[in-house]
Amino acid sequence: MSGKHSKRANGDNHSAGHVVIESPSRDDGAALWRIARDSQKLDLNSSYAYLLWCRDFADTSVVARADGNTVGFVIGYRRPSAPDTALVWQVAVDDSQRGRGLAGKMLDALFERLVDAGVRYLDTTITPDNEASIRLFTSFAKRWNATLERSELFAAGDFPDPHEPEDLFRIGPLTRARHEPGQQ
Repeated sequence: MSGKHSKRANGDNHSAGHVVIESPSRDDGAALWRIARDSQKLDLNSSYAYLLWCRDFADTSVVARADGNTVGFVIGYRRPSAPDTALVWQVAVDDSQRGRGLAGKMLDALFERLVDAGVRYLDTTITPDNEASIRLFTSFAKRWNATLERSELFAAGDFPDPHEPEDLFRIGPLTRARHEPGQQ
């Protein structure tokens, strides 16, 4: 592994089997774009957005690598008006790694670091028909012994283009003492 990928999600190597979870570098942007595109479920941002995300929000994001290849990611940011809250923008796992619990492991690795930095809440938005994401974040709330609140954030009519509504999922408060590592 090259030095440019040496910054770890929680200060050291957080491994999920043969997969390593760490902070992204600018070089990961193209791979994130490809994984998001291939998911056929996520809203695909421009390739430029993923490059910027890996540069500007690496501290609030993680990538998963298998054999040196990027195979998953969680991208997020701390809300400027609520610095105790991190919003998870997207979670994606390459087809080669699906069904192994990698998305949950990446979320745990990211929030272990963010909780140490003062984050107490996870916010994310999910369309009502995205059962896989609903299960992922419900499971995260259970592992972290935290409350999950769901409310409408954006109605379909709020979007300038055809789009399903986006529900806000707010999970917290999060503390390391309440988290049960290794639970899936």
